Amino acid sequence: MDNSIGENGAKYLGEGIAKCVTLTSLKLNLRANNIGENGAKYLGEGIAKCVTLTSLNLYLWDNSIGENGAKYLGEGIAKCVTLTSLNLDLHDNSIGENGNRILK
Repeated sequence: MDNSIGENGAKYLGEGIAKCVTLTSLKLNLRANNIGENGAKYLGEGIAKCVTLTSLNLYLWDNSIGENGAKYLGEGIAKCVTLTSLNLDLHDNSIGENGNRILK
């Protein structure tokens, strides 16, 4: 939380997560790290590769991911078909009504 990792840091995290294809549980707290829309995209792409995930906890509030960032995360999470537990905290990200609809 609040480590100023930014978009590039999120890119590297996403790439690392993508290599953990047999991961079953992931808890990531990146609160207030200014990852932005592209950072959310990188994380979503990485999470999408973890097809054996059963538990996912993402705390990404206050990262300015916006509506498109929410869309990218949702697309990645949707690939995790074995997911049985999801905690997703995206408040203070300006995702708006469309972002909320996309994630439902």
